[in-house]
Amino acid sequence: MLNKILLLFVALRIASVFIVRTWYVPDEYWQSLEVAHRLAFGYGHLTWEWTKGIRSYVYPALIAGIYKFLALIKLDCVELLVLLPRILQACLSAYSDYRFYVWSNRSKWSAFVLATSWFWFYTASRTLANTLETSLTVIALSYFPWASAESTTFLWPVALSVFVRPTSAIPWIPLCLYHVKKSSHPVWELLLKRYLLIAFTIGSFSIAVDSFLHGSLIVSPYEFLRFNIIKGIGSLYGEHPWYWYFNVGLPTVLGIGSIPFLFACVETIRHRQVYKERSILLAAIVFTLFIYSLLQHKEFRFILQILPLCLYVSADHLSRWSRKASGKLVWFAAIGILVGNIIPAGYLSVVHQRGALEVMSSLQSIARNYKDEFDQPAKLIFLLPCHTTPLQSHIHHNTTMRFLRCEPNFENVDNYVDEADTFYKDPMSWIRKNLPVHPRSALPTHVVAFDSLEPKIKDFLSVYKQKESFFHSDFTTDKIGANIVIYERFDPTKATTTAAPPVQEEQPAEQDVEG
Repeated sequence: MLNKILLLFVALRIASVFIVRTWYVPDEYWQSLEVAHRLAFGYGHLTWEWTKGIRSYVYPALIAGIYKFLALIKLDCVELLVLLPRILQACLSAYSDYRFYVWSNRSKWSAFVLATSWFWFYTASRTLANTLETSLTVIALSYFPWASAESTTFLWPVALSVFVRPTSAIPWIPLCLYHVKKSSHPVWELLLKRYLLIAFTIGSFSIAVDSFLHGSLIVSPYEFLRFNIIKGIGSLYGEHPWYWYFNVGLPTVLGIGSIPFLFACVETIRHRQVYKERSILLAAIVFTLFIYSLLQHKEFRFILQILPLCLYVSADHLSRWSRKASGKLVWFAAIGILVGNIIPAGYLSVVHQRGALEVMSSLQSIARNYKDEFDQPAKLIFLLPCHTTPLQSHIHHNTTMRFLRCEPNFENVDNYVDEADTFYKDPMSWIRKNLPVHPRSALPTHVVAFDSLEPKIKDFLSVYKQKESFFHSDFTTDKIGANIVIYERFDPTKATTTAAPPVQEEQPAEQDVEG
């Protein structure tokens, strides 16, 4: 008989696949689906992380296997290429949810706080390495030997998580130190026969997969640390003050759940001997936040891995509190937590940044049908901040596409500015230098840009007409507008004479991406 709680979580996470239809971060596509598409179909773009070998192919290879199977049975349509990997991740997240429920002694509050967590709902079905990392962490925690400290089963998902994303090791440092201290086995025996053996087994598998697909022997966790930590490449994508995770990051991720979590923290600190398991988890949470605070580049998703630890602490506190509280107060707390999570989950899952995905459906149709209508293939250019949209995973047609790049300064060039920033400093100057002049048919057939850019490139757009517009965000910046617009070039055979775009005669080699 199937477990009802497991079925509940499976239904919830699969439902999120269809509810969460907004863009979050580029890595959801460019570090998973786009890589898998390149592996399965042989065309598409790989970002610098893959050319430099700092990412593991284990997760994309799994998705590529799905793509290959779809191609084999001739069902490799875009809809399934997008949905099936998300359903796979949703099912894995649902299983980790069930393991969380088992770990917390099947507490009703544990199921409730996990099912209602807005940030987990928002990310649990996304094809992010952080989501996979979090699922593996929860599964490992459910097997962690809190009482006997003898079992090492938990090390298998931990090792896999570390090779997929090396920073996964951070919260496990205090947990593994506790495990080693509590074990009755000699330290050398535990480390040599269990820790190193499991790490060697998983590591050999991961290195073999990565080396085969990268084309040369490579240890991706080492390259990850070398580029992101030693060279500090991550800081190029934004910096925050050291305390950001404490006053913004974690409170935002927890949302209204910050209230029971703070009460649980105070209670745990005051009665450390009573709540030993919670004390260990708090130590892992604080240690992780401290280490991440030392890094300049910070994001909400980086602490997704410790969200289940926070929720466990909160759920345990709520379970004990509800035994003494009145029924009305318990219902009030439950409804407050539910509503407080529904609001951000609903807005961010359905409204905020939805244009980046909606525009891809239209572009897919254009890529496939434009040649039939105008007797020439479509050529798309994305004049957007780099990686604002997916690419081939949502087009799946070998069409010429061009987008603004933002690679780090690997050559240590003085006063280096990446292509995207160069464009936004002077859009028309970049267009004159990088887009062809004659004939008009050499120009991109379609331009994709935010509506806020239109006044700055209106001369270039004189030979284009607005085809479609998609709402993207209520919050605009100097680079991000409210809507994403598709502009289509006038058909040269039908359009009346118009002024040619003011671009230079030089025509440098194009940097188009085939696929």
